[in-house]
Amino acid sequence: MHGMKSLLGAVLLVVCVASCARHAPEAQPTSSSTTTVYVARRVRTLDAERPMAEALSVRAGKVLAVGTRDEVLAGAGADARVVDLGKATVVPGLTDAHGHLAGLGAGLAGVHLEGTATRDEVLSRVASAPATAWQGDWLIGRGWDQNDWPEKSFPGRAELDAKLPKTPVVLERIDGHALWVNGEALRRAKITKDTPDPAGGRILRDVNGEPTGILVDNAMDLVNAVLPSATEAQHEARLAAALARCAEVGLTSVHDAGMDLRTFRLLQRWDKEGRLPLRVYVMADGQGADRETYLREGPFQGRMLTLRAVKLSLDGALGSRGAALHAPYSDEPSHRGLLLLSPEEYEARVKAFMERGFQVATHAIGDRANTLVLETLLRQAEATGTRHLRHRVEHAQIMRLEDIIRMGKSGFVASMQPTHATSDMPWAETRVGPERIQGAYAWRKLKEAGTLLAFGSDFPVERPDVLLGLYAARTRQDAEGQPLNGWYPVQRLSGEEALEGFTVGAAQAAFAENERGRLKPGMDADFVALSVDPVEAPPAQLLTAQVKLTVVAGAEVHPAR
Repeated sequence: MHGMKSLLGAVLLVVCVASCARHAPEAQPTSSSTTTVYVARRVRTLDAERPMAEALSVRAGKVLAVGTRDEVLAGAGADARVVDLGKATVVPGLTDAHGHLAGLGAGLAGVHLEGTATRDEVLSRVASAPATAWQGDWLIGRGWDQNDWPEKSFPGRAELDAKLPKTPVVLERIDGHALWVNGEALRRAKITKDTPDPAGGRILRDVNGEPTGILVDNAMDLVNAVLPSATEAQHEARLAAALARCAEVGLTSVHDAGMDLRTFRLLQRWDKEGRLPLRVYVMADGQGADRETYLREGPFQGRMLTLRAVKLSLDGALGSRGAALHAPYSDEPSHRGLLLLSPEEYEARVKAFMERGFQVATHAIGDRANTLVLETLLRQAEATGTRHLRHRVEHAQIMRLEDIIRMGKSGFVASMQPTHATSDMPWAETRVGPERIQGAYAWRKLKEAGTLLAFGSDFPVERPDVLLGLYAARTRQDAEGQPLNGWYPVQRLSGEEALEGFTVGAAQAAFAENERGRLKPGMDADFVALSVDPVEAPPAQLLTAQVKLTVVAGAEVHPAR
């Protein structure tokens, strides 16, 4: 990250994981006989029949009425509980359509490297790692980005070895597609000069062929395979911290992009016990061995937990040059990126999950990956008769203009992250050049082509704060208002279009448009009260705005009642 990573003076996500585990909000439904009326300066419903209101009433987890203050109070009865939100603006529940709860929890526990401006700053933070950053005898951290340092080249093992020569250290890059490890980690993973690059991965090497300590995409698996798993207590504490953080920033729902089976089982238990504070729409991990269990068991529907999609990853990330491109990188002419699955294996997995009734969601960053995804999804959706499953392209980041048109006609969902554009804008064009950048982060082009946009953050790659996503979508600027008119400003969205991406679009991407995304009688009582109107307030106000209240299924999960 860059633009949003340096947001508000490079604010870090400093959270006490153990405290969050003890105090994580739990979704406790209000009594079915109790009516609560929320009164605010403005209720923005996104319902065309009544787009603006002053109040709404809630009972049994559903919206009972929406209207003027007097109308709603009169219909609620004398014994109704009344919550006056003052000058706040109420909007439908905000959804992050692409996040990683387990990753967010681990990031909150490990060494925080977001916003580091130099290699020395990274090394300083590693040397003063918190107790929560240990996994077995390994030290973990995440968030570094060499694009933010004066020297843009990748770091190496030598710097870490000088600080911690005998402790295995694993530092995940901000995009989650590269690891920076030290010599001890390489030794334990048995990575040497003679270790070949795995399919879909790169072991970066020095002039003598020795591993430098940077592992890209599938090469990360070599270290992850020997990294000790988090203990059960660590896993629960981290996940509770991640859920608490999401409620704090105004999220009522998260689409988890590639959930491992261990995390899914824990959320199943919490959902059964009534302990899930948010709705979680699960994309099963379709990359690893867990996919066989997910295929065998099929989709799942709980109270707050839904499993209906599968996440596949076709290529890497642009920042680590793992995104698969049709033509070579503009700043590395010998390299076109990586395909993490062969086209044949990708198609086989798409077919298997489509036939099992799963919505297929595929990570595609580079233009080659996006072309291959579209071709495969169109072919297999037709063959399996699953066009109605609203298959998704996660990121749709660099696309050829002809593929943008084809995407609009496909009926598929573009699941995109506005803050990726503002984070990547200082260096993205260097990677792909002035011609390909015309189809990059192209929200307006995709929308005008007829594509459904569902917005998220890709946390912990970016911060989960939805207000920052709304700001990025409206401005395409960093926190200092640069560039002056926005980066490729023709791709900016209006305030309402941006809000729809995190509400209506995200709900439709999860087959929930009849229950969520708008505020109207009979729909789920999921909503958020904000200190500013995200549609009409000057965009800069979103950077310092506050989430006053987060309500999920009628339960106040932040601040918790």
